[in-house]
Amino acid sequence: MIFRQLYEPESSTYTYLFADPQSRQAVLLDPVVETVERDLAVLRELELTLACTLDTHVHADHITSACRLRSLTGCKVVYPAADDLPCADVGVSEDQPLHVGGLVFQPLFTPGHTDSHHSYLVEAPGVLRVFTGDALLIDGCGRTDFQNGDAQTLYRSVTEKIFSLPGDTLVYPAHDYNHRHVSSVAQERERNPRLGAGQTLGGFVQIMADLNLPYPKKMDIAVPANRLCGDCGEDAERALRALDSKSFQGAPAGPPAGASPPNPSGAF
Repeated sequence: MIFRQLYEPESSTYTYLFADPQSRQAVLLDPVVETVERDLAVLRELELTLACTLDTHVHADHITSACRLRSLTGCKVVYPAADDLPCADVGVSEDQPLHVGGLVFQPLFTPGHTDSHHSYLVEAPGVLRVFTGDALLIDGCGRTDFQNGDAQTLYRSVTEKIFSLPGDTLVYPAHDYNHRHVSSVAQERERNPRLGAGQTLGGFVQIMADLNLPYPKKMDIAVPANRLCGDCGEDAERALRALDSKSFQGAPAGPPAGASPPNPSGAF
């Protein structure tokens, strides 16, 4: 499998590129509209054809480039079927995985950050990876106070769907605000300050209730745009860029003892 982790600094979003080396068919997971030209350049450099875009959920901190990439490349737009988006070409669910060439993207229904959030399990020879979107971050998790989020639901999603995977499964989140790239199921089970180390449901719910996070500044523009798969026109994109502060969609915890402190502007 051809694999690249790409980064968008304004929303601290990771976009992931996958490709089948035989068919040269590619998938972009959680692409961002500001990085369309970069993503197209990577596809050209690797001599890949974009088969589809894929999203973990309807994002609140950036606009997806799904529709833009479809118009430029002819690719399909894929979303969780539970989002029920008319703009999507294909809907995926736990019983409807995505096949692209020899690659299989197995959806895991992991609501709680949003009510239709999905993670994706991707297996390559010798390596199992889970792409957790905003459900599970490195040493943290996504916030649960908007888009029909729910702390109890997120706790069950992470502990039952993600922490039940083999410990050496690599964890790739949709965001990181401290320039970390990858974790593992074992690491997050052991030390995640929100959800790991035997955290109880009641303890997690209290942690999330006490966060007192500010209203996401970009949500009122990003969510309607993303319910159109990013087909929102340049006015919405300009309005989002005019909000010059970072929008912390996730709710990462503070770092472990001895680590560098997190960005003080974040919603921790």
